[in-house]
Amino acid sequence: MQRTFRILVGVAIIGIMATVLFCHSSETPAATEKDFRIWSEGTASPPAVPSGFNPGAGFAPLVQKVKPAVVNVYSTAAPRAVRRSVPRSPLEDFFGERRRSNALGSGFVINDQGFVLTNNHVVAQADAISVKTDDGREYKAKIIGRDEKYDLALLKVEPEAKLPFVVFGDSDALAVGDWVIAIGNPFGLAHTVTAGIVSAKDRVIGAGPFDDFIQTDASINPGNSGGPLFDAQGRVVGINTAIHAAGQGIGFAVPVNMAKTFIRDVLTKGRVTRGWLGVALQDLTPELARGLGLSTARGVVVSQVVPGSPAEKAGLQRGDVIKTFDGKPIETGTILTRLVGMTSPGESRSVTVLRNGTEKTLTVVSADGETGDVEGEGTRGSEDAPSLGLKVGKLPPAEADRLRLKAGQGVVVTDVDDEGPAAEAELRPGDIIIEVNRSPVSSPEEFWTATARVKPGDSMLILVVRGQNYFYVVLQRP
Repeated sequence: MQRTFRILVGVAIIGIMATVLFCHSSETPAATEKDFRIWSEGTASPPAVPSGFNPGAGFAPLVQKVKPAVVNVYSTAAPRAVRRSVPRSPLEDFFGERRRSNALGSGFVINDQGFVLTNNHVVAQADAISVKTDDGREYKAKIIGRDEKYDLALLKVEPEAKLPFVVFGDSDALAVGDWVIAIGNPFGLAHTVTAGIVSAKDRVIGAGPFDDFIQTDASINPGNSGGPLFDAQGRVVGINTAIHAAGQGIGFAVPVNMAKTFIRDVLTKGRVTRGWLGVALQDLTPELARGLGLSTARGVVVSQVVPGSPAEKAGLQRGDVIKTFDGKPIETGTILTRLVGMTSPGESRSVTVLRNGTEKTLTVVSADGETGDVEGEGTRGSEDAPSLGLKVGKLPPAEADRLRLKAGQGVVVTDVDDEGPAAEAELRPGDIIIEVNRSPVSSPEEFWTATARVKPGDSMLILVVRGQNYFYVVLQRP
């Protein structure tokens, strides 16, 4: 079973959030090491391939070493009602109808005790799961843990003898252009081998807030889901997960380093945990950068800080531009979401921010995403003022209370001219404006006074609340 995605073009504004996903386990299996690393790394026994391996001479030696550890995964589910209310979509294989009660996927054995890694979407709806090895043996499998956001699942079978297993590599060390090999069960064609190169890394395809896919041109098809992606040394560097909806030779794999975090969490905590800061973000566009007085559009803007959150305790403020997290440069909200989510609750990290032209370094201690408030995603969105193309009114006290605004703070947009600057900035009726050029406004009169200070042709930075989401827009005065 293979997820099919249409790649989303453009940058989404993503808040740093985390949720604890499913973990179905009646018992926590014994790990082979104190840190619950039940897999083997690098060149650990059994060996992968000779260090002098030359891909140009063929992949047969590598395949012979690793193929016995790759399995076919068959899941059976009770028939479910067909739910069709919209035309067929490229996402339907993942989200839509399920007429059939059987699903096919792939997986691989990670130690000789019978632990198997696959994709969550291969087994998420299963009532029964079977694992079939390369030599034809078949086992019933149970789910030890699974996670929707990572799209990973850890299974356990009870073999009568020790099983062959793979070794893990380091997906961070993988480079664009490196050879990779995929083995899986496409269309039920068991243990199909394909080869290609790493086409790109850190791909965001709209699968979720923790997208960090390895893109490869090794042929991947429905049924490859959950199968291993090997490097030229026979080490697993990814878990094949998705294909492009409209193209060939474009597949995506979850990095194996993410799988290591998933496995440790499942075995040590009984569930997957993710770090949480308590902020909402906007990607820094050139227009927003100019509104903030910045010379370059690098970083992400904090548009909301949740009261009592780790971000507030660390001193982060609305309007801060986050430049680095744990020393890693931040280009988009997606990158920051992923980095924060990969931290364990209680871990401290350094955050570099730009505030009013001054760079500051703060230390933040992430909290458990399960207990933190979930921020919404930021979205762009008179007294008559034809020049701005909107009308504003006094904010009802009940709405101010709901948003926990200070008494009298904010004005509500009551009308937007479809052809005016406000519409171009994607303001909508019902939006609440609480700042103009970083200064609070508490009445329509204050709003118009603040906007009147802006010279014709210049832009103003507007802080908006829509629903529960805080975000900035740049509004140009004609």
